Amino acid sequence: MPEDLRSRSAAEVFQEHLRLSTEHRFAEDIERNLSPECVILERRGVFRGRAGAQELARWLGEELPGGRFTYTKVLVEGRFAFLEWTAEADGARVRDGADSFVIEDGWIVAQTIHYTVESTPAG
Repeated sequence: MPEDLRSRSAAEVFQEHLRLSTEHRFAEDIERNLSPECVILERRGVFRGRAGAQELARWLGEELPGGRFTYTKVLVEGRFAFLEWTAEADGARVRDGADSFVIEDGWIVAQTIHYTVESTPAG
């Protein structure tokens, strides 16, 4: 991993995470931005490392296939970040997405994720 990625600020890491997520480039995002020892807390439990993040990304893709994400609030303060988001997909939506992040040494080292998937008429 190039050393310059590890010298990025929390804001730089977070902005790249949001860009790659919006582009559905989850594998690249996980490789570049998540610490191999990352801990993610989510309604289904505690997920560790990149394998845990990959599993969560797979589930999100199944729940919101081709999801179109809107970031309604983006905050970064020091090593902490917060994201409110919504998403629309064929047959499903999220109106209450909220994630928090701890970012250190160019890595997301901890994250919490909350969202509720609602069924919508397929369009």
